[in-house]
Amino acid sequence: VIFRWWKISLRSEFRETKPGELRESHEDFLDDPSLQNAFLTPDDWVQIAIVFGGNTLDHIFNMCRGNFDFLVRLPDPVLLYIVSYLDLEDIARLSQLCNSDKLWEMIVQNLTGKITPEMSSLATEVGWKQFFFTNKLQLQLQLHRRRQRQYELETDEQLSD
Repeated sequence: VIFRWWKISLRSEFRETKPGELRESHEDFLDDPSLQNAFLTPDDWVQIAIVFGGNTLDHIFNMCRGNFDFLVRLPDPVLLYIVSYLDLEDIARLSQLCNSDKLWEMIVQNLTGKITPEMSSLATEVGWKQFFFTNKLQLQLQLHRRRQRQYELETDEQLSD
C-alpha cells in the first residue's frame, strides 16, 4: 500500500515542502490498525471520501485482501447490458457475488418493466434482490397483506378520531 500526499498552499513556508510517501505490505497494512491510522488521520479519511467517493477506501481494503469485485466498478448501463444476456441460472450465480441493492433494483426494473409504487415500497422493505427471486404468487400475497395492514391502520385511526 502506497499513500502519497502533497501540501498545496499559498504560504511561503510551504513552497519548498516535498511530497510525502508511506509504503507498507498489504498484510502489514491490514493487520495493524495503527498503521492505517499512521497513514491517514480521521480528517484524511473524510477528505478521501469527499474527493474520490465513499467506496474508495473499501475498495482499497478489499484489494489488499485479494477481493477484486470488478462488477461494482462497471458503469450501470454496461452492467445491465451484460445482465440482459444472462440466463436465470447465471443471474442466480450472480446473486451469490453481488449484494448491491442498487444493481438489483435496476435489474428488476429492466426485466419487469413497470414497477408500481406499492411494489417499490415492498422491494425496499425486503431488499431488491429478495424481491427479484420471490415468485409472483408470494409477491401478490405479501402485497395483499401490506394493503390489509394499511387498511387496518387507517380504520383504527378513523375510529380513534
